Amino acid sequence: MRRLLIPIAALCVALPAIVALLQDTREGAAQTATEAPAPIYVMPKSGPFAPEQIAIPQSEYIAAWARSGHSDASSVSFSYWNQAGSIPPVCAVCHSGMGFRSFHGLDGSAPGLPAKPVPVGGVVDCETCHNAGLAAITTIAMPNGISHPVSGGEASCMTCHQGRAAGATVSRATDGKGEDVPDPTLSFINPHYSTAAATSLGGYGGMGYQYPGKQYSGRFLHARPVSNCASCHDPHSLAVAEQTCLTCHQSGNAEEIRISRISFDGSGDTNKGIRADIDANARRLGAILGEYAAKVAGVPMFYDGSRHPYFFADANGDGVADLIDGKPVAFAAWTPRMLKAAYNWKFVASDPGIHVHNPHYALELIYDSLQDLAGPLGTDFAGLNLVR
Repeated sequence: MRRLLIPIAALCVALPAIVALLQDTREGAAQTATEAPAPIYVMPKSGPFAPEQIAIPQSEYIAAWARSGHSDASSVSFSYWNQAGSIPPVCAVCHSGMGFRSFHGLDGSAPGLPAKPVPVGGVVDCETCHNAGLAAITTIAMPNGISHPVSGGEASCMTCHQGRAAGATVSRATDGKGEDVPDPTLSFINPHYSTAAATSLGGYGGMGYQYPGKQYSGRFLHARPVSNCASCHDPHSLAVAEQTCLTCHQSGNAEEIRISRISFDGSGDTNKGIRADIDANARRLGAILGEYAAKVAGVPMFYDGSRHPYFFADANGDGVADLIDGKPVAFAAWTPRMLKAAYNWKFVASDPGIHVHNPHYALELIYDSLQDLAGPLGTDFAGLNLVR
């Protein structure tokens, strides 16, 4: 118990301040005598206690959660809307426990997007994953239109780590347009962030843009004892359980694990982890995107991964985004061919664990995107010695 005194004590001291802050965000809201405000932040029920005298149920799990990204109210994931004072309903579903419960009807409301913006201050709290009502959720709608079956705790992971777009989104935007003709009606389509749940489903989930006539790997089922997200991630601390990897692999560091005797990046080196092949081919794709922008679309492009919409015009090719009134100019010379490849490139980068969640799907998407861009550029694609 002594080992847990410091984090639990710190948590207990911080909770009143957190609760006070969250209550402040609701000040001025009209409440009738019979209308109770929906909880923004849900923690286990407790009474007066001294942690050094009375054992706290689930204290180890609470302490682990308190140190995780899911509890970090200061992170961009939860603080982005602080200045605005509320979170848009579509964003609140995953960026606020209150919004998540509203979306699934766990707060007594009809399932669906919250009826109005949600107050800031919420995080992925206890009832985001432990609400008893989650047991009744059997399917989760994915961006490509499928309803994916889930059980128990999977509902939380699949809801919030599926991204906001799919290959079908890109198809709808580009259908009927000239492949290499810049179109001012096109803009970058962002797959969103931390998309592991959709990535793991591969071609079945259809989050990547899948080129017609190509076959894509389906759900990456891995191997026993890996069967769901919690098989590899501690559900409270979010740490990767390296001991699980060691059940079958010689290393617990996922970046060192190969899983294939094929060199996908043309280097011939099969001693490095599969992540290295994905990264090498992704770098090639990023480079050829820039070449295509300048030579085919006619406007050099600059990428800044820290600023939306990420792709900016660089008319003089000096490696710096063009500015108008001190603001970077968004790249606006998208062709359908370029948009498809850029979407796949960003999708692969949006899941930092894609080398574990579905490495073959990532390699297939990058390969096909490279091959498609190589055509109009006259690039000797075969000479790259890549393997799909």
